[in-house]
Amino acid sequence: MSLLVKAQREGQTIARVTPDTAGWKYVGFAAYRMEPNEVVHVLEASREVCIVVMAGAVDVETDAQTWTGLGSRDSVFEDSAPVAVYLPPNTRATIRANRHAEVGVASAPAKGDYPARLIEPSQMKRSVRGKGANTRYVCDILPQTEPAESLLVVEVRTPGGHSSSYPPHKHDTDNIPTESSLEETYYHRLNPSQGFAFQRVYTDERDIDESLAVEDHDVVMVPRGYHPVVVPYGYDSYYLNVMAGPTRTWHFKNDPKHEWIVERDSK
Repeated sequence: MSLLVKAQREGQTIARVTPDTAGWKYVGFAAYRMEPNEVVHVLEASREVCIVVMAGAVDVETDAQTWTGLGSRDSVFEDSAPVAVYLPPNTRATIRANRHAEVGVASAPAKGDYPARLIEPSQMKRSVRGKGANTRYVCDILPQTEPAESLLVVEVRTPGGHSSSYPPHKHDTDNIPTESSLEETYYHRLNPSQGFAFQRVYTDERDIDESLAVEDHDVVMVPRGYHPVVVPYGYDSYYLNVMAGPTRTWHFKNDPKHEWIVERDSK
C-alpha cells in the first residue's frame, strides 16, 4: 500500500485517512473544501476531534454551544495562526461555511476527559525552527502542553528551496524520553498550487523506503520511520500534521547518519 493519499480535485472531501484505511490504530484525518453555506457533520463515538479552520470562515455548532465566524485567513500561507475547536468523543457537531473555507478534521482515541473548547490564535505558540535553507515556520495548534487525550496538531510553512522535518527524524519507538511512538499524517499545500514537493519515508532497515512526489492537497501517511520534506525553489510549502499514539508526548530521534547537521548548527 502506498503511503501517498492523492487529493480529490472536485467535491467537498479533499482527502480522508482512517485507522482502517491506513492500517494503524490512532490517527484519523480528513480535509474539506467548503462553499458558502455548505455543511460538514462530525460525530466520533470514541474519538476526540480537533477541527482546524485552515482558511476561510465557518460556524461550529454542537448540542451545547455554538461558535460563529471562526477563521480570518484567506490562505494557509498567511503569516498568522488558524482557529481550532476541540471536541470530546460522542459530540455531534455541524461545521457551516460562512464563505469559501478549507477545514481539517483530526481525530484519535479518547475517553472523554476534557470538554469542548475553542482554541484561539492567541493561544497557539508560533516559532521559527532550523537555520539557513532548513528554516521553517511552526504553529503549535494542539501541543502536548494543552489539554487533550491523544491528539497532537501542528502546522508548518516552509519557504521554497528549503528542507523541512529535517534532519530526518522518527518517532516510532516507545522509548521515552529518547523517543515516543506516534503515527502521523501530513496534509500538504503548495503555493503556487501547480507546484510539488518531495517527501521520503524510510526506516533504518529499509523495510519502508518510499520517495513521494507530493502535489497540492495530497496526504502522506507516516506509520513509522524517518520522514523529511524537500521543497523546490519557487514554491512555498504548507503542511498540517496530526500525530497520536499510546502516549501523548512528542520525543523524536534524528537519523544518526545526519545528526552532524544538528551538531554543526548548534555551534
